[in-house]
Amino acid sequence: MKSTALYNLIFRPLQWIRKIRGFNLVYTPLLAIVLFTSVMGIILGTLHLQEKNQQEAALFRELSFAKQRIQMRFANNLESLTAINREIAASADDAKLKQLVQDQADDLAINNHEVVKVIWLSEKNQRIWTIPPNNKTDWFSKTQNDQAANEGLISAIELSRVTSRAAFSPFITLNLPSEEPLAKERRTVFWQVVPNIAGGEVIGFLAVLYTAQGVLDVIPGELKAHYRFTLLTDKDRVLGISSDRDVPKRAFSNQTSLDIGVLSPNMTLRIDTYPPPTNLTFRMLIGVVLGLSAFVIWSLWSVLKQMQVRQEAEANLRTETNFRNAMEDSTPVGIRAHDMDKRITYVNRAFCEMSGWSAQELIGLKPPFPFWPDGRRDELLEKMNRALQLSVSANANKGIEGAILRRDGSLIQTRTFIAPLIDEKGKQTGWVTSLIDISEPKKIREELAAAQERFTTVLEGLDAAVSVVSLETDELLFANRFYRENFGNDSKGHFQLAHQENNIKTLHNIAEDLQDSPPGIPASFLYQESESEEVQLSDGSNKWYEVRRRFIPWVDGHLAQLLIATDITIRKEADDIARQQEERMQFTSRLTTMGEMASSLAHELNQPLSAISNYCMGVAKRLEGNIDPALTKDILPALEKASAQAHRAGTIIQRIRGFVKRSEPQRKLTAISDIINDAVGLVEIEAHRHRLTIASELAENLPEVDIDPVLILQVLVNLLKNGLDSTREAYPLSSRWSAPPVKISADLDTSIFPAMLRIQVSDGGAGIAESVSQRMFEPFFSTKSDGMGMGLNICRSIIESHHGRLWATNTMDAEHTKLAGCTFTIQIPLESPETTGNV
Repeated sequence: MKSTALYNLIFRPLQWIRKIRGFNLVYTPLLAIVLFTSVMGIILGTLHLQEKNQQEAALFRELSFAKQRIQMRFANNLESLTAINREIAASADDAKLKQLVQDQADDLAINNHEVVKVIWLSEKNQRIWTIPPNNKTDWFSKTQNDQAANEGLISAIELSRVTSRAAFSPFITLNLPSEEPLAKERRTVFWQVVPNIAGGEVIGFLAVLYTAQGVLDVIPGELKAHYRFTLLTDKDRVLGISSDRDVPKRAFSNQTSLDIGVLSPNMTLRIDTYPPPTNLTFRMLIGVVLGLSAFVIWSLWSVLKQMQVRQEAEANLRTETNFRNAMEDSTPVGIRAHDMDKRITYVNRAFCEMSGWSAQELIGLKPPFPFWPDGRRDELLEKMNRALQLSVSANANKGIEGAILRRDGSLIQTRTFIAPLIDEKGKQTGWVTSLIDISEPKKIREELAAAQERFTTVLEGLDAAVSVVSLETDELLFANRFYRENFGNDSKGHFQLAHQENNIKTLHNIAEDLQDSPPGIPASFLYQESESEEVQLSDGSNKWYEVRRRFIPWVDGHLAQLLIATDITIRKEADDIARQQEERMQFTSRLTTMGEMASSLAHELNQPLSAISNYCMGVAKRLEGNIDPALTKDILPALEKASAQAHRAGTIIQRIRGFVKRSEPQRKLTAISDIINDAVGLVEIEAHRHRLTIASELAENLPEVDIDPVLILQVLVNLLKNGLDSTREAYPLSSRWSAPPVKISADLDTSIFPAMLRIQVSDGGAGIAESVSQRMFEPFFSTKSDGMGMGLNICRSIIESHHGRLWATNTMDAEHTKLAGCTFTIQIPLESPETTGNV
């Protein structure tokens, strides 16, 4: 493939340039050298640019991940502080609870490296307790740190008091002695104050002291091993750095703003790359490409030196060839050359006109040849073998009689003379034959009669009904065996297949008008062939036929209608079965995508699906010109269906992707019975595999509902599968013959106003435990070892997007002593609120 692309890129333009008058072929290799050098430079530049783009994309992805980790850590800390505030508000008179609160604060400081101090202050800014105690944080009071820290704390408290929200203080630079063990990590700190509000009033504040260097410790170590992270202020002041290791001058760098809270200080996270390892493979590839380029340029330069010698030889050969072609084309005798294997190596124009075949179609053929009559191929092959073994004088004096069947069906009687072909070394390399036409009128008429008989034989052997009916008398003029066996010996079946049982009078009028017109039937009328029609007989046989018809002049000069009908009943049945299977399998994909993961997956799947559709359509286009009817009948429909299914799969993915992005469902009026039948058909195969059954109970005359059929089908398939899993776990394989079927029903719930569509899925499993029922609709909660915990959550989201409800209830046995299954109930409005509002 690469060689073909390179040839099309370099040498195709050269072939076009050679056709320009006056272009000197000597400069062709020079132009090829320039083009090749340019192309290789573009390729190498593209590879370098692609590698750079990949590195920048990877850098942005890692920066986004680090930012997400930091934001998540601050969000978790805020949740923990809020929980501690609630415990403080509840522990006003309970000493044990107060101790528990301090233990929680201590755990927060121990488990989070960025947190160095937690303080609980009263509503009047009085410190109640400190974690860890002041004796463990004496470094904080050294030099003038206490004053700066208190000023930052007071500013954060006042901001939190005014806004009643968590607030951050400005960054505080501490002056710590160099002998302090953690002086570098605690150089820059800042406060976060969370107000404790009870009954609408602030009862105190919970303050946390963060270190800027500790914020960088939230980033995973494997990232910091490959990149250097720097924490900056909005004025580019360095707050913390993950490593003192220098980065190269041409290193890739990117930065993003950290939004860790509503009233947080402006912080920027920057990422820099370290020097990458030497890419030996890429350099070796460049070396190989450069070496091959030099070899190609040298080869083209050698070709340039040989062009002048070749031009002179080609000019002499062209002159001799033109002379020989002119001489051969001027004679009416057909000339044909064979090699020692009797393969045709050359034919002149007279022989092509004589046989009706082009030179490209004939060269390379071996006997028996397609221009030989079918019934005489063995005879002509024996004559040819015997003639090739005879002497040259015998062939020249006598010749052999033969025949050529033209491509249009006519037969030519010929006499053939054969001579050996000797090369310059005196060695025979083949034979040369010359043919002359010796046909006579009598032989032509006899051969035409034989051709007519063969044609009739072919029609009799067809597995299709062929009939000809006179438009004047409605008489059946011709019918082949297939027609007679299936429709009898009259013209009734002809008009039934043509759907013209009620239009016979109109056909008679057409025939009368043509008789009153000038002699002869207009050619434009005769060649108006109808398109292929698929007709189903109404005689109770339920047979299907593909029908083609046209008007023809009969042998007596009167107008007739030709009809060809092919039995396609088996194909239609196969198409119906395939369509049913396709409808059952359309919506079997499981809705497990979520958030950004769903969008990324849909984007990645669209590309191979588009490639599959394009490849299928490309193959179909290549096969359209194939004359083999089997390919046209079997392979082309399969390719078109494959392309349509690839396009449909892309549509379903885009639909689910739109739902995950919180877009409105694509509603349309749909019969809920069709969706339930499709869902049962999709899940029934899995049920039979586990020896279980599914029963559906649908109320009559259910109205159509304005819903998204794709999403509702996903919900029903998921609920049916859950019911099968529950029943399969409750009944072992040996006793599943007694297991109750999984039931799905649909009716109208008239107990509420307005009435709603109710769908229920019931199983005979062990029911749902109370602990599970409270969390079963939560995301990421699952009782299955291989489950993702998103199925029921997505189902409820889909139903709620249709303004409906989804819940589950346990079913008790007859004695009301134990659980005997579970029932999921869906309620969907008969009309969407948007439609009701418009009315």
